[in-house]
Amino acid sequence: MDSALYSYRLGAGQRQLWTFPGGLHLPDEKELSNSVPLVSAPLSRRLIIPLRQHIGAPAKPLVAVGDRVLKGQLIGEAQGTLSATIHASSSGTVIALEERPVPHASGLSAPCILIEIDGEDAWAELPPPLSARPDPTALRERIRWAGIVGLGGAAFPSSVKLTPAPGIRIRIRTLIVNGAECEPYISCDDRLMRDRPERVLQGARLLRDLLGVDECLIAVEDNKPEAITALRQSLKSGGDAAAIEIIAIPTLYPSGGEKQLIRILTGQEVPSRGIPAQIGIVCQNIATVAAIADAAFDGKPLISRIVTLTGRGLGQPRNLEVPIGVPVRHIIEQAGGLSPESRRLLIGGPMMGFACDDLDIPVTKAVNCLLALTPDEAP
Repeated sequence: MDSALYSYRLGAGQRQLWTFPGGLHLPDEKELSNSVPLVSAPLSRRLIIPLRQHIGAPAKPLVAVGDRVLKGQLIGEAQGTLSATIHASSSGTVIALEERPVPHASGLSAPCILIEIDGEDAWAELPPPLSARPDPTALRERIRWAGIVGLGGAAFPSSVKLTPAPGIRIRIRTLIVNGAECEPYISCDDRLMRDRPERVLQGARLLRDLLGVDECLIAVEDNKPEAITALRQSLKSGGDAAAIEIIAIPTLYPSGGEKQLIRILTGQEVPSRGIPAQIGIVCQNIATVAAIADAAFDGKPLISRIVTLTGRGLGQPRNLEVPIGVPVRHIIEQAGGLSPESRRLLIGGPMMGFACDDLDIPVTKAVNCLLALTPDEAP
């Protein structure tokens, strides 16, 4: 099985796509949520902003109870290499710094900053836009300042992933932008690619130049034809179609896994317990790439993300751009609320998600989906 390969045609050329051992053909259930255009969710009265929304140490709070904060203001300073900065997602007053339940499979609490919003949504002063081809050091610093982490679920600080690892002397030759989104039900990346293809491509160009790669590949599963078309049309109008390749890959779970996707696109294997940089490859999630463009060109930190609200246990499945810190309960209401038939609520998809038993926990940078399952869907 793993020696077979697919053929992918691009004009007169041809790219071979490899398979990987195993894999599942699953009902994708994307149509429940992907037909409604992306809109922004309204703010809740209070924001609960965890100081740890990444794999490293919690950020250090930079505010105290009673402080007024502005939208986009730095309120948590990164502590250590794998930590990430935290910003306020709206303006208001800090009313508490305390432990609160957060989205995590353990069900444990974590330190959070609570903000009573003032309704003004007033912005802090943001840094100026970078040039179309910024200095690599300036771009990495902007990514670090913006608190950008992997939005595919790993929440690994992006500035670290885009910095040459000590001891690895192999040149990065390939940038892979992961738009596969192979998990059933989840369609936040699909809607991003459909609704904001140019922002995705702007981010891809930034990282292509930052890393100095020979090729930039954007991979999308072939069950997302509208997203593929939107990206290709935007790429064509941008005038640099030869520098970025949009590749439709077969729909097979877990094709969106980093190692599996590298295998599909290149036929190469990431070493056991190794990282893609060891074979000259860097992967970034499609939403992460768009967030990098937001930070570079708009000076915007990572204070919101697209969340899929789906499942037959919801009244109106859809995708919403959600401010970080908004409680799950508030977002569920924006999707028509839980139906009487709803049996189980998951954070994430049915394969990698975990149970959500507390609707007052906040949306964080790592929350990509809220999935309400009925008895017919959940055992």
